[in-house]
Amino acid sequence: MHSPLQAQVVQWLVQPGESVAPGDVLVILEAMKMEHEIRAPHAGRLTELFFQAGETVGEGDALARWTRLDASPTASPPAPSPRSASKASQNTPRADLQQLQDRLAFTQDALRPEAVAKRHATGLRTARENIADLCDPDSFVEYGALAVAAQSRRRSADDLMRNTPADGMVTGIGCVNGQRVVVMAYDFTVLAGTQGMRNHQKTDRMLGVALQNKLPVVLFAEGGGGRPGDVDVAIVAGLNLATFASFARLNGQVPVVGVVAGRCFAGNAALLGCCDVIIATTGSNIGMGGPAMVEGGGLGVFKPEQIGPSAVQHGNGVIDILVDNEAQAVSAARHYLSCFQGAHAEWQTPPTQALRHVVPENRVRVYDTRAAMQGMVDEDSLLHLRTGFGVGIHTALARIAGRPVGLMANNPLHLGGAIDADAADKAARFMQLCNAHGLPIVSLVDTPGFMVGPDTEALAQVRHVSRMFVAAAHLRVPLLSVVLRKGYGLGAMAMTGGGFHETLSTVAWPTGEFGGMGLEGAVRLGYRKELEALPEGPEREALFAQLLAQQYDNGSAINMAATLEIDAVIDPATTRDWLVAGLQAGRVRPADGALAIDTW
Repeated sequence: MHSPLQAQVVQWLVQPGESVAPGDVLVILEAMKMEHEIRAPHAGRLTELFFQAGETVGEGDALARWTRLDASPTASPPAPSPRSASKASQNTPRADLQQLQDRLAFTQDALRPEAVAKRHATGLRTARENIADLCDPDSFVEYGALAVAAQSRRRSADDLMRNTPADGMVTGIGCVNGQRVVVMAYDFTVLAGTQGMRNHQKTDRMLGVALQNKLPVVLFAEGGGGRPGDVDVAIVAGLNLATFASFARLNGQVPVVGVVAGRCFAGNAALLGCCDVIIATTGSNIGMGGPAMVEGGGLGVFKPEQIGPSAVQHGNGVIDILVDNEAQAVSAARHYLSCFQGAHAEWQTPPTQALRHVVPENRVRVYDTRAAMQGMVDEDSLLHLRTGFGVGIHTALARIAGRPVGLMANNPLHLGGAIDADAADKAARFMQLCNAHGLPIVSLVDTPGFMVGPDTEALAQVRHVSRMFVAAAHLRVPLLSVVLRKGYGLGAMAMTGGGFHETLSTVAWPTGEFGGMGLEGAVRLGYRKELEALPEGPEREALFAQLLAQQYDNGSAINMAATLEIDAVIDPATTRDWLVAGLQAGRVRPADGALAIDTW
């Protein structure tokens, strides 16, 4: 037996005359302050030692003489050696591993029954329960689990370990729908989900990982904002944080999803507001300041539930998807993320014949364009966004033949489909969202144009509606438009990327009607003299009806296609086929890295 390196003999574990089994440790050598175990390569008996403890050996020096014991059918196996680990000892955790397991146990819900019970009593789930529901089974890998609040100057280590696990924020990487996602969840059972020094550090770490590796981010944002009790670091105001800038830097780079149940105020709300989409429960409250901040500003005394309730935040556009509970919120988050995770190989086609009956034969009868959206996309794929705000335009994510797309459609049930400021803001941001993440856009058009009038102009209509033109001018994704009925004026142009030939294709159903403005207004304005030449009454009304019919016939979909102002008139039942062909032909250009998605 020879030494594999120059070293000092520390200890012999076997003495002359003793038998050894394969793998037994024979001697311990030390080199460069590191100990090396020399093990028996096979069964044998040690007969003579050439070096004693404390002596130095050179590389290749013979350490001892021993006799090999070859196994034979009649030979008895060597007795178990204390120098070899038994199976029982292998199954017993080492002291250092046991210490780790004991420490990690304090981060889990099982060792915090009172906090969990208090949370469940409010009808809400824990941060870890939400993460377990969001991520595919056994896929979540946690970062920073051993962190505690930076309050060692005022609290004991045992207190911090037991009562501030993970510093109130669970962070890591898990799989959602089979693809990796960064997940961060403020834990309201720990210091009310406030933002502490170390959970800011954890957040910064995860945001860097997400940006560098282009991983989507899901943030469970419930919590009360900044935490004043962290005293382990010398700061005055703590305004030199990188967290908010780092979070905002994800804009347009990766999908960012915010989820809220319960109360979300101050710094937590600031991060939430940077998300691409906000999913919230009906029992949630969202505000840039909680009750203490409001009262401190001399603005009155309010209960938490009075500040930013979900009904208000859904109606004003802050909340994109409003659900009843956390289980539905997590389900919506999984659905939303799936729209940015590539095409599906399998899908179910809806009954396309139903599209022929979506638009009424009576041209002044209202209808719901969401039925058209439902009839064009794969079954069970439609996810409506921002339904409480800008109701003049519907926006949704879905799939067509397995491929994710964005859809927007005018809403004739609201202002006859006219586009007001809120609808324009909603559509412009939706185009930015799809553009940033490479989703083709399908636009369903039925609008008499932009909303007009003194009251409308007082709301900065000019600036708001023009956002649609600017957003469309920067699209790098295919835009396909289908005119369902009314395609009038600037509003129709805004719905088609700025003009009917700015799209990959612009087609119309046979019910399509077109004009530079609403046909009734065009007749009254263009034929004012002829109409005023007749007395008010049946004769003038008859002339108006005649002129209107002429304008309607002239602006029919067939005439528009004949003059090549649109690309085709199609059977509504073939709309899916037309869209599939366009999606296969269209190209998504590379992103330019510019600001992609307005927060509003």
